[in-house]
Amino acid sequence: MSHRLSSMGGVAARSSADLAVQRLPSAQVPRNRVAAMTRTKLSNPLGLAVLSLLAERPMHPYDLAATLRKRAKESSIKLNCGSLYRVIGVLEATGFICAREKTRMGARPERTVYALTKTGEVELHEWLRDLLRVPMKEYSQFEAGLSLMPVLRPAEVAEFLTERQQRLSAEARRQRTELEAAEDRRSLVIEKEYYQLAMRLAERDWVATLSRRITESAVFVRPWRAWRIDMMRRNPRKRRGGARKPH
Repeated sequence: MSHRLSSMGGVAARSSADLAVQRLPSAQVPRNRVAAMTRTKLSNPLGLAVLSLLAERPMHPYDLAATLRKRAKESSIKLNCGSLYRVIGVLEATGFICAREKTRMGARPERTVYALTKTGEVELHEWLRDLLRVPMKEYSQFEAGLSLMPVLRPAEVAEFLTERQQRLSAEARRQRTELEAAEDRRSLVIEKEYYQLAMRLAERDWVATLSRRITESAVFVRPWRAWRIDMMRRNPRKRRGGARKPH
């Protein structure tokens, strides 16, 4: 997908009078190191985003960050300056990108412009293919909470799940309104927002079902309550602290 935006501080937008350019030598990566790199798969999505943007044109880190924010990629990829510079360092060290030139605008600090290498282009395509075709285990905080929820009382969990359901509904309404306003210009660029909406709605319905099972099914919560009673019996501090009855 090609989706070029107007230049946001990039080299192409600057006049030669305003811009001092120092050409850097191309990165020389040993052949055996390239082979090793192609076997090492990166996992940080921010690295994938950097490779994707550099496939459009060379950019410096500030330009990369500004473009990601303008395209609202922060909704799906965690972005901050520190992590961006660390990712750029890893990509350069592995030969996926290379420093192409250094630029200076007046009294501003010198900026390094990076470009995608042939190895990086191969990695970009392989990485995207793997993400799209192979379901992968993702460790969400909500899933971690679900795996440990028996520590809390069933009534508490049901209350929290109801609150989560309400928050998901509100977020889905907001997102649906925004998407309906943009329907006339729907494209692959915003398709991920439709995916996010579908996932929120599916999670909301699943959470509502779980909350009802906790509230209405004695069979469902019986082993849960038994586990909590046993835990309190084996924990003297909870007995001395007058722990509430598990209900």
